[in-house]
Amino acid sequence: MTQIVRTAAPPVDRPDARVPFPVTAAAFTANFDRFAIGPVLVTVAAALHVPLASAVTVAGGYALAYGLSQPVWGVLSDRIGRLRVIRTALTVAAVAGLASAAAPNLTVLAVLRIVAGFAFGAVVPSSLSFVGDAVAPERRQAALADLMAALGLGSGLAALFAGVVADWLDWRLVFVVPALVAAVAALGLRRAVEPERAPAGSLGAQLGAVLRSPFAYVVTVLGLVEGAVLLAGLTFVAPALQHRGLSDAAAGAITALYGAGALVFARAVKALTRRLPAHGLAAIGGALVLVGYTAAALVPGVWTYALVVTLLGAGWAFLHSTLQAWATSVVPEARGTAVSCFVAALFVGSALGTALGADAAGQGRFEALFGVIAVATVPLTAAVVLGRRRFTARG
Repeated sequence: MTQIVRTAAPPVDRPDARVPFPVTAAAFTANFDRFAIGPVLVTVAAALHVPLASAVTVAGGYALAYGLSQPVWGVLSDRIGRLRVIRTALTVAAVAGLASAAAPNLTVLAVLRIVAGFAFGAVVPSSLSFVGDAVAPERRQAALADLMAALGLGSGLAALFAGVVADWLDWRLVFVVPALVAAVAALGLRRAVEPERAPAGSLGAQLGAVLRSPFAYVVTVLGLVEGAVLLAGLTFVAPALQHRGLSDAAAGAITALYGAGALVFARAVKALTRRLPAHGLAAIGGALVLVGYTAAALVPGVWTYALVVTLLGAGWAFLHSTLQAWATSVVPEARGTAVSCFVAALFVGSALGTALGADAAGQGRFEALFGVIAVATVPLTAAVVLGRRRFTARG
């Protein structure tokens, strides 16, 4: 009997290597929703009469659900299509977001944010897999840099919007706006065209392909650590600013520098992609993140916190885009499943880092918190640089 071997469909090499706007808009919306909660945690705690350490569970639960949803969405995107998964997830997220605005207490709010996090968890990995399907490997990091810019812009605008709304209007509107945008994005995606990809094999074949790849394990573990370093650390910047007496609006405005940093440095990554190897880009990103956290730990203050969020945006553009591009390449025949495992690890790491840092944040010990994260940045960067270099050398 002749054995039929399924191979990954060759990516369509789009000449401009750009991600279609509806896909970019969906990713922007998902990041906007995820980052809007940080600047209002202090306000939520006060409004619902709970300690800050308890309110942090809203962000932590969202990140955990976001991460744990990834394998489900990854398998589905390989089987039924990237865009169908994104449209479905945006619809569920819109409903959960609107319900969050009416939550009467912290428990209900946390549960609804978990549902929203689970749904929004489909968007970014499916968008990454879309890029992997549609753009050839040599152009892929440039295309992903564009997607990273949109994600950074979403996170930055979310922080600014959330701080201003919580200060001058009502913190509940922070959940209404991204829910409405998600609904509009779901409608807009009806016209987007699904890229060609290889027919999905059995569920066992998809998972088996990932489990047999040593580099899939490497990328997943690195994603776990990166989540704790980049994303959990970012969650605590707004509370650190508010601890120093800044309003929600001011803290949100400064935290928005993360988006500006991601947007600006994404342009730099795109320009340097053809000049530097991927591991070189990762080294630059890790060094910038280390500088930011070290400054925040040693010389705490408004300006150093502004510096750290800007350099975290740079780290997202340089370090994280390198890891994401790597994740799209380790198992091309089960790309959605492999990418979902990486993103799952990223947000589980974010949830763990948020939980581990909650007590220190509640006690106002932000210098020590940022110092620990700075130390963790060193082995993370070294591992990404060495691992990516070895993967490239393997061909």
